[in-house]
Amino acid sequence: MDYDEPVLTTAMWVSAHIRRCLSLGIPAILVRRGDEKAGTVLIKWNRFSAGCQVLSPSRNAQGRRVWIARAGAEPAPEADTDAYIARQIGRDPDVWVLEIEDMQGRYDLGEPIN
Repeated sequence: MDYDEPVLTTAMWVSAHIRRCLSLGIPAILVRRGDEKAGTVLIKWNRFSAGCQVLSPSRNAQGRRVWIARAGAEPAPEADTDAYIARQIGRDPDVWVLEIEDMQGRYDLGEPIN
């Protein structure tokens, strides 16, 4: 594990990420609040007519956080991504859901997406 990576509570990370997006003119909405300290974050990246993707965190072989595009690598209809998110909430009630509305494709998570 990489001990140089700062450890933030989930609530702090979500709050900072929302502020970062809004400062770039990209709407970011907290759809669901989970466990304040350690809940998993799902990002619903909504590109409207281009479809949606769900990103969830993981760790690479070096222990660094990366994000995985779930429910398929390509954007999917919003109803499909909402169904995926609902299944994840059913499995883990501590999950957070953050929706990024990005019609112009400008969103940059700031961390690798696989």
